[in-house]
Amino acid sequence: MTLSITFLGTGAAIPSLERNVASLALAREGETLLFDCGEGTQRQMMRYGVSFSVRDIFFTHFHADHLLGLTGLVRTLGLQDRADPLRLYGPRGARRVLEHALSVGIERNKFPIEIEELAGGDTVSRPEYDLVAVEADHRAPSLSYVLVEHTRLGRFQPERVRELGVPEGPLWGRLHRGETVELPDGRRIGPTDLVGPPRPGRKVVISGDTRPSRAMVLAAQGADLMVHEATFSAEEGEKAVQTGHSTAAEAAGVARDAGVRRLVLTHISARYTREAPELVAEARATFPASSVARDGMIVDVPFPDAARAE
Repeated sequence: MTLSITFLGTGAAIPSLERNVASLALAREGETLLFDCGEGTQRQMMRYGVSFSVRDIFFTHFHADHLLGLTGLVRTLGLQDRADPLRLYGPRGARRVLEHALSVGIERNKFPIEIEELAGGDTVSRPEYDLVAVEADHRAPSLSYVLVEHTRLGRFQPERVRELGVPEGPLWGRLHRGETVELPDGRRIGPTDLVGPPRPGRKVVISGDTRPSRAMVLAAQGADLMVHEATFSAEEGEKAVQTGHSTAAEAAGVARDAGVRRLVLTHISARYTREAPELVAEARATFPASSVARDGMIVDVPFPDAARAE
């Protein structure tokens, strides 16, 4: 079951030759969730092969570098004769801001658009995962997001089930779900020794723009992947405080304290090069499993048990 993130824009404030402004796409089993939609996002989607069938856009906040691509994307979707609804989520003020953005250059929407405001602690529930909003610490109402997959069924052992004479079909499914089944010969077979213990799903954290916070450390506990902003290096720590951003060292401290498996830094100031070696070195001094995102970079997120087996 695939889960991956494509970084569409990894720069802060303004686009540069090497980095577009904020947006990333999370793809899970054919479903695509977009987080933020900075200027030029639709072109980045084309460039990096991200599906335009996206049905959900989650905004972390409404500064221009996270928002200005929405009008163009919606207009393009309309010209493609889209019929499916588009759902937009964001922090306090989302309805006012997004309705205004959608009124610019769009005579009328050709498909339904739904807008929902979220607060810290709110959850968007789907059949196989939850998307939890976490209050972020920025200069405007802001959210971080945590995708948490539901616990999976234990590993099924078909060879052992065959040995017991259980015919393939619905009985296998019932055993896998933890039920006891009765065979035609009257025997009752339970899942003990046939199905392993339940297995955890995956957890992905997307910080948006924020200062490091205790709320993020708690929400991100044990995450398989944390995407955290690192606009500045420690040398610009005072500026990070003034602007409501994080340094690479601070982001790494959050990852360390939350016990995540992997940290990817994004929202990089234009003062740093594409590879940003100073940010990488700074983060790895605190949290070795750190890297810096680049536009077009794809990060696959394996299941925890698969990751341990590698």
